[in-house]
Amino acid sequence: MTSLTRSEAMERQRLLSVRSYAVDLDLTCGPEVFGSRSEVQFTCAVPGAGTFAELIAPSVHSATLNGCTVTTEASRIRLTGLAADNTLTVQADCAYSHLGEGLHRFTDPVDGEVYTYSQTFLYDAQRVFACFDQPDLKAPLTLRVTAPDGWTVLSNGAGRQTAAGRWEFSTTQPLATYFMAVVAGPYHSETARHGDIKLGLHCRRSLVEHLDADELFEVTRQCFDYYHRTFAVPYAFGPTYDQVFVPEFNAGAMENAGCVAFRDEYLFRSKVPDAARSERAMVLAHEMAHMWFGDLVTLRWWDDIWLNESFATYMGYLTLAEATRFASAWTEFAGREKPPGYLADQQPTTHPVSMVVLDTDSALLNFDGISYAKGASVLKQLVAWVGFDAFVAGVRAYFAEHAHGNCSLTDLLAALQRTSGRDLADWSAQWLQTAGVNTLRGAVTLDQDGRYADVAVEQSAPAEHPALRSHRVAVGLYDREGNRLVLRDRIELDVTGSRTDVPSLRGAPAAELLLVNHDDLTWAKVRLDEASRRALLDGAITRLDDSLPRALLWTAAWDMTRDAELAPGDYLRLVVDGVGVESDVTLVKGVLGQARQVIDLFGDPARRDDRLLALARRCRDLMAAAEPGGDLQLAFARAYAGSVSDAGDVAAVRGWLAGTGIPSGLTVDADLRWPIVSRLAVLGVVGAGGIAAENDRDATSAGAERAAAARASLPSAAAKAAAWAALLDSDRLSNHLLYATASGFWHREQLVVGRPYADRYFAELPRVWRERTAQTARALSHLLFPTLLVEQSTVASCDRLLALTDLAPGLRRNLLERRADLVRALRGAACDVAGR
Repeated sequence: MTSLTRSEAMERQRLLSVRSYAVDLDLTCGPEVFGSRSEVQFTCAVPGAGTFAELIAPSVHSATLNGCTVTTEASRIRLTGLAADNTLTVQADCAYSHLGEGLHRFTDPVDGEVYTYSQTFLYDAQRVFACFDQPDLKAPLTLRVTAPDGWTVLSNGAGRQTAAGRWEFSTTQPLATYFMAVVAGPYHSETARHGDIKLGLHCRRSLVEHLDADELFEVTRQCFDYYHRTFAVPYAFGPTYDQVFVPEFNAGAMENAGCVAFRDEYLFRSKVPDAARSERAMVLAHEMAHMWFGDLVTLRWWDDIWLNESFATYMGYLTLAEATRFASAWTEFAGREKPPGYLADQQPTTHPVSMVVLDTDSALLNFDGISYAKGASVLKQLVAWVGFDAFVAGVRAYFAEHAHGNCSLTDLLAALQRTSGRDLADWSAQWLQTAGVNTLRGAVTLDQDGRYADVAVEQSAPAEHPALRSHRVAVGLYDREGNRLVLRDRIELDVTGSRTDVPSLRGAPAAELLLVNHDDLTWAKVRLDEASRRALLDGAITRLDDSLPRALLWTAAWDMTRDAELAPGDYLRLVVDGVGVESDVTLVKGVLGQARQVIDLFGDPARRDDRLLALARRCRDLMAAAEPGGDLQLAFARAYAGSVSDAGDVAAVRGWLAGTGIPSGLTVDADLRWPIVSRLAVLGVVGAGGIAAENDRDATSAGAERAAAARASLPSAAAKAAAWAALLDSDRLSNHLLYATASGFWHREQLVVGRPYADRYFAELPRVWRERTAQTARALSHLLFPTLLVEQSTVASCDRLLALTDLAPGLRRNLLERRADLVRALRGAACDVAGR
């Protein structure tokens, strides 16, 4: 595929205005291809000029412009001698995808039924129909589909079946090509209404029992009500709003107008903690926010993709907190969403939130934690800066003024400036045009009576990204009352420059804990003053009733460990002592995952086995003490199952598989059995036969993926060779089977058998980037990198490959990031050894 450049898109937008798309798809042509006929009506502002349309198809039967034949070159259809009014008609056979790009085709192993769905983001509409594939050439879409009799077909508009297997859909409002949707197959459907909107939920038949429609419809209604109240602009893509749970989806979800696609892992086939339901509700709210910000008002070019995702993420968490039962959503934002974003913003590849995107390939490179977590945090900071009421008023004006059009960040900021009265030029320059994360540190001086003589918030920035920003933050002061820490005072202030005094605290009694960024209003790493640091190490987290400050302290401790400011052993002691008191399951899962990273990556290798055993035993004990059948019991059981190593623990979880010794209230269902099987495979306790038997027990697509990961996890040379060949020497694996196989390849216990593949990784990955799709190459680059070989030799191998001048940008970026991770891990291990 040829990437579309920014300049090409600007020129095409200058020339063209697209009036309509009429698309006719035939899904009865067999398992490899589908028929695609497109008729595009468009005008040209400069008659006689030339341009191009896009189409990726193995066979083009005809392509005509105003009745005259035109030729195709690779993925482009050259159009010359344009008239003022034009009609482009293209008839082609397009290829089904098994990688989640274009029109994906999936066969359910449970019942053999075939399901298809489109994924046209970011530049893949051309895999489905001939079009001008850029966001600012919006046009109404009229779709017709021929499908096997008995299939359901869904799209952006309201549809009806006009004959057996023949479907027609009403013409949509103007849409960007990347929002075009077609979903077809024997989907099970449930419907409801919310006012004038017909709500639909759809999934494959083998998952019907897991479609908890009551909860999904309830959250959908709550989100619609909140957005209608907040935005004061009605949903524009009615009368239908379909939510489809589709197999082998690459993303979490996609905001196709009126026909949102979700990965069907969000239909929980096993018991899950309520935090998982909260996460699903957030994704639902996120995608619905896009119906306004993204679909109704669309970005002009991919410079503003961050704004799309940041706005939807911010609104998703806000809506959960304000309109649903998931009132602790901001804790989940702080504990789950932000840490990966902080990591991305400290990589050598970090970038400003808003930046010029030169082409579609570059847009995908920057679709990362900065686009989501940092961007949403920056918007949260913007709301604190201008005030919530002014923010809402500005957003309402933005939607009303630009409905069905294309806009940029400048248009949104102009609306917010009008409603808030604040000049946002400097704010935008600080927050959106600079990279890196600031560190805010409490600086405290006490007088001889133990009162504050001086309190300040000190701000610093990394040398490579030295910008200091203006932060609206809160400072919380906590005092000990019995065994609890209780909030005494909360002070909100603007932090600017390298030091901001807090004069109102002079003479006040010193608090046991002083917490900067108390309500998580800004994007910054937090460091504690010396007394507060001692309180942290003395168990302050366990004495806080509110989950949000606990999340902030857990994150600060993790940051300090990654920065080698806190010894890995001290962090592990915090986890072992504190996780048993932590009641928020999102935080429990997060800190246990981080503890495992410390053990495997940041810690002294000589102490790994003992620490892993201690973590497993702690999880076992906490599981036994937790409420039977509760979320915490399940969280500790999964962590225990994934970390067993000695004979007694191995025997215990093997007994669970056989139905013996299961703790009261614990359900050993598929989503707990597979982690056990995979861990036993890593240890060589379960072999290929045992994995096959478990796959027979769970003969679903999810089971096939778990089995693939477990087979790749086996500690034999033959198993590693088979996994490597399936991943790099063949392109037959579907996207999810590829991800599963790659995720099972590297394990800390298997470095001897895995070590030869480190050299192969650095030798073979350039070829992968030349031969495979960008999505596949990115996945393999990330998942197969020898992260667990925390050695200077791995860094040297990175450096040798990075010295090549012709590396694919995506591979170079991955190598730079993984190299930085290795250097951090080496520094942490050295800190651990020194602290013995």
